[in-house]
Amino acid sequence: MSAARIQLCGMLAVEIEGRRCEPELPGKQGRLLFTYLVVNRARPVGRLELVDVLWPDEPPPTAETTLTGVLSRLRHVIGEEVLQGREQLRLVLPAGSRVDLELAFRAIHQAESAVAGGDWSQAWLSGRAALHVSRREFASGHEAPWIEERRRALSAVHASALECIGEAGLGLGGTEIATAERCGQALVTREPYRESGYRLLMRALEARGNIAAALAVYEQLRCLLRDELGAVPGTATQALHRELLAI
Repeated sequence: MSAARIQLCGMLAVEIEGRRCEPELPGKQGRLLFTYLVVNRARPVGRLELVDVLWPDEPPPTAETTLTGVLSRLRHVIGEEVLQGREQLRLVLPAGSRVDLELAFRAIHQAESAVAGGDWSQAWLSGRAALHVSRREFASGHEAPWIEERRRALSAVHASALECIGEAGLGLGGTEIATAERCGQALVTREPYRESGYRLLMRALEARGNIAAALAVYEQLRCLLRDELGAVPGTATQALHRELLAI
């Protein structure tokens, strides 16, 4: 079998054996089950677990029959070699298959490792890959605790990707300093209590010669922490502030 390509974030897209399958998935329930099986493809999933996925509150008397029908239609669309098992089901994808959610988690790990090692080109590329996926909503159109859990994880990937790209921009220098500034500003807006975002923005502004603007960012953070938490910036942020004052 040729490698499959699956997009779970944003608009659902499924390509198996070179054929687009998502238009044929059996309705909203089929799409939800397919997404769950992809996310949990490292392990077998029991039928009772799938009943809970479709009816998290109270399954109807016809739950087993309905589940059997949905799984049968799903197996017909994606193939028995992909959806394996009867009581314990497992989604088995060919080697080299790409799932965007998995790609995002691998990419952010690579980006963070590259930042730690000072490999700015790799940090830039991997950070961009993670950002591309994480800016889209996972399992759009569905709501469930397991979905919210993965959306939170993807949100964390998004923030880390911004930070990695920003660090890479500072490391690469030149025209990428402006990218670092945009990433810092996006982090401050997105996560106002994440001090590393403020430091990134302050360093980017310093690199562009805007020392007063960098000091103003520190003051913004200091006032936020004082007014909202009764706290002060951490030692790393204070040290950066002192460095800026000494310029």
